[in-house]
Amino acid sequence: MATPPRKPAQTAKTKTASVKTQTSKAQASKVPAFQIPEFIANTRLLSLVLFGFAFLLYANTLTHGYTLDDDIVIKQNMYTQQGVAGIPGILSKDTFFGYFKVEGKETLVSGGRYRPFTLVLFALTYQIFGDNSFVFHLLTVLLFALSVVLLYQLLLALFKPSGSDYAALLAFLTAALFAAHPIHTEVVANIKGCDEIVTLLGCMAGLLLTVKAFDNEKMLTAWLGAGVYFLACLSKENAASFVLVTPLALWFFRSATSSQIVRYSTPTWAAFLVFFIIRGSILDWHFGGAPMELMNNPFLKIVGNQWVAASVSEKFATIFYTLGKYVMLLFVPHPLTHDYYPRTIELLTFSDPKVLLSLVLYGFLGWYVLSGITKKDPVRFGILFYLITLSIVSNIVFPIGTNMGERFAFMPSVGFCLVIGTILTGLWKNGNSGLVYGIVGAALVLFSLKTLTRNPVWASNEKLFLTDVAVSGNSAKIRNACGGILLDKAAKEKDEVTVKSLSEQSLAHLNKAIEIYPNYKDAYISRGGAQFLLKNYEASVADYRMAAKLGQEDPKPKSLLAMALRESGKVRGEQKGDLPGALKFLTEAWELNPKDAETARLFGVANGIQGKKEDALTWFQRAVDLSPNNASYLYDLGTAYYIMGDATKGAEFRGKAIQLDPKLDKGQQGGK
Repeated sequence: MATPPRKPAQTAKTKTASVKTQTSKAQASKVPAFQIPEFIANTRLLSLVLFGFAFLLYANTLTHGYTLDDDIVIKQNMYTQQGVAGIPGILSKDTFFGYFKVEGKETLVSGGRYRPFTLVLFALTYQIFGDNSFVFHLLTVLLFALSVVLLYQLLLALFKPSGSDYAALLAFLTAALFAAHPIHTEVVANIKGCDEIVTLLGCMAGLLLTVKAFDNEKMLTAWLGAGVYFLACLSKENAASFVLVTPLALWFFRSATSSQIVRYSTPTWAAFLVFFIIRGSILDWHFGGAPMELMNNPFLKIVGNQWVAASVSEKFATIFYTLGKYVMLLFVPHPLTHDYYPRTIELLTFSDPKVLLSLVLYGFLGWYVLSGITKKDPVRFGILFYLITLSIVSNIVFPIGTNMGERFAFMPSVGFCLVIGTILTGLWKNGNSGLVYGIVGAALVLFSLKTLTRNPVWASNEKLFLTDVAVSGNSAKIRNACGGILLDKAAKEKDEVTVKSLSEQSLAHLNKAIEIYPNYKDAYISRGGAQFLLKNYEASVADYRMAAKLGQEDPKPKSLLAMALRESGKVRGEQKGDLPGALKFLTEAWELNPKDAETARLFGVANGIQGKKEDALTWFQRAVDLSPNNASYLYDLGTAYYIMGDATKGAEFRGKAIQLDPKLDKGQQGGK
């Protein structure tokens, strides 16, 4: 009797493959078959459509200039502007060092920043195309469009075991919502936002390669994914969240065992560890700390004329309010603003209904995820993705220097869009395709319109600041920014009526900035400038004096103070006839700036009025020494010599003055 053939022994590899096949079949069996339109099933075509859709949504930013933090990373960053030659400096310093150019100032931002990859990208772009904002905006928009396509491809891969039609529909809905969502305008319309985009790109690409490595049992692919993920870490620190997201995805979508999760996540963990060590060594292991300065620490308050840290209760109540605001903006992205600095959001307590509502919402999300986590459904994964990626920019893990920012919702919004995409796919699966068409159509139209109309606000700093102040009017930072923009315009104007109008508008914003933040050095400097243009010189002196007190190591306010003191002395002497008062102002001005020729000239005039001829001559000579080509100073010196009885030298200096400025020739002879 023939012996039946023996089944070949299962190797560990075939066992794993068998488990994966069974898992895939089991997961697929849970999802009833349903039909989707042919164009949604055409994933190659949809990749192109999504890319084009995302690009067109932001095409109206291509002609914009540089705005906001573009100065820090491009326009005023010495390393970026050196092109390739600046790359060693970018790799070896804090990201903000190239902007501040002074040791220590870059650490004003809590924890420091080490994000060299996008700066290297900017330096290479600058090397090839020079100072061309169109190219930088084009790069940003292309990267965003690529991120939309990569999200689509990642979701296709993650949901492949659930059936190709299910995966195709869910991936499309999620990616389309992500592309259109207006909360992304800050990231895409602002070139500096490339750090957010490249970080998400690297994280998603790393996860996609890790999933493919698991499916194909090729560890080399997992290490390749880790390499891409490492570049994401070098782009922005919130890539750290994928240390948790990666193993979570393997558990949710591949039902990987503990050993498999560890094996395929190890390359990602190793990449982050290498980044962590490099970052620590570059930044001297500086990872946090909250400075006692309101513009870099929103959790401060004034108690007894002194800034102190807010209580733990106030801090976390305020944080929970901002967490709730993120959810609100994801559902209803209006109004939008780039500025959430103090006090756009006030310090709150847990007795505030808004805080309690947010607390209940996040408590429910936590309960919902944990209570059914073994179900491994996409909604729970989307919520976990949102919570994990938001946590690192929430002020809970470490201080971020502001209350919140729409750019911080860029990565977490993937989780939000996945939740909505999953719910809509479920509606479709249950025979409500018409309802899905209506909801998605309305959402994409409304989101797209909001995006297209929000983008032009980012055309320039002036437009951005003066638009967003309507939303963030209680922010000291945006009030100071508006005041500064208007002051710059006033300083360039020649029409006195326009100068007065712009200066008064500037003053109104700066008064509000100082009301919100009484220790705001930059606002005092700008307000001193506005008062100066309005010829309120003594008010200008008071503001510059306060700025000098607040920034004792900063030479700028002292230089400006000297100028305001000089003009105050001039007004006291020429218009008010108060010679002692004039000399008092002039003396302090000279002590602060003994190289100012105009102050020396005014001392000459004051001494001349007092009949101190020799002293007057000395000061006029000093003015000429400091500014030898100033015709007026030369003429005054010549006059002083005539008064002293030296007609030869008087004629010599007057002659030089008239050569420089013939208008000074009044036909006077001798001492006349």
